[in-house]
Amino acid sequence: MKVTGFSFIKNAVKMQYPIVEAIQSILPLCDEVIVAVGNCNDGTRDLVAGIDKKVKILDTSWDENLKEGGRVLAAETDKAFQKIANDAEWCVYIQGDEVLHEDGFQEVKAAMLKWKDDPDVDGLLFKYRHFFGSYDFVGIESHWYRNEIRVIKNNKSIYSYKDAQGFRKGDNQKLRVKPVNAYIHHYGWVQNPHIMKAKQAYKEKLYRSGEYDEASIVAPENYALTLVNALKKFTSTHPVVMQERIKKLNWDFKYSESNNKITLKDKCKNLLEKITGRRFFDYKNYKII
Repeated sequence: MKVTGFSFIKNAVKMQYPIVEAIQSILPLCDEVIVAVGNCNDGTRDLVAGIDKKVKILDTSWDENLKEGGRVLAAETDKAFQKIANDAEWCVYIQGDEVLHEDGFQEVKAAMLKWKDDPDVDGLLFKYRHFFGSYDFVGIESHWYRNEIRVIKNNKSIYSYKDAQGFRKGDNQKLRVKPVNAYIHHYGWVQNPHIMKAKQAYKEKLYRSGEYDEASIVAPENYALTLVNALKKFTSTHPVVMQERIKKLNWDFKYSESNNKITLKDKCKNLLEKITGRRFFDYKNYKII
C-alpha cells in the first residue's frame, strides 16, 4: 500500500506556522509528501526542504485574485493533490497549522488497510482539537469544527472545498467517510497578539479585497480575548513533534474559564448532545457510512 502526503504553505516563518511539525507528524504514515510552497521570501522554502528526504517541493505562485471565501487556499491544496502519482492508494492531507497526534497512527494505518479496496469509502474522518491563545486552552464554541477529512483516496475527481477546510468530489458531492479515533491538533491561533492580528489582516486580504500593511499593525495585549468567547483548559498531551516548539513559547496568555460566555444556541446543542449522545445542527462537510 503506497501512501502520499500533501500540503501547502506560504510565509510559514513570518506567520509562525508549525509547518515542520505538521509534515513530521504525517511522515510515519507516508512514503513521500508533496508540499506546494507559495512564492515568499521569509525562508519558508528552505525550511520545508530541510524537513526530510521524503518531502518533495512543488513551487507555486498564489493567485490572490481568488479571494471569494479563501478559494486560493483550496487552489493550492489541489495543486499538491494533482501532483500525487497514480500508484498511491491513499493521500494524507495536513495543513501548515495542523499536527496529527501519534496516538492515532495505528488506527489510521488499520483503517487505510481495511478500506483501501472498498469503492464506497472516499476518505477517513478525524477528530479535532482547536487551540487558542496558548497550548493550554482549546476552543469550545460550536464554530470550531469537531471533525474533518484528512485522508482521502487517490481519486482525482476529489477536490479541495471552499477555503480548503475539507473536500468534495465530482459535481459537488460530499465524500463518504469512515471515522477514525485519531486527533488533529489545530494550532493556527496559538500566536502572540501581534502575529495573531497580522494573520487576521492577511486573511482579510485573501478572502476579500482588503489591504495588508504589516508595518501598521498594532495589537493590544488583550487582543486575543476579543476573538473568543469560551475556552477550556487542555489536560491531555500534545504530539511528540510539538514538544520542543511548546518549550519555546514566548508569550503569556491568561484566561479564566469563569469568563466563558456560551451562547443560547450552543447551550441547546450541548444539552441535546448530553441527552442523546449525538451532536445536532453542526456543519458536516461529509457523509459518515
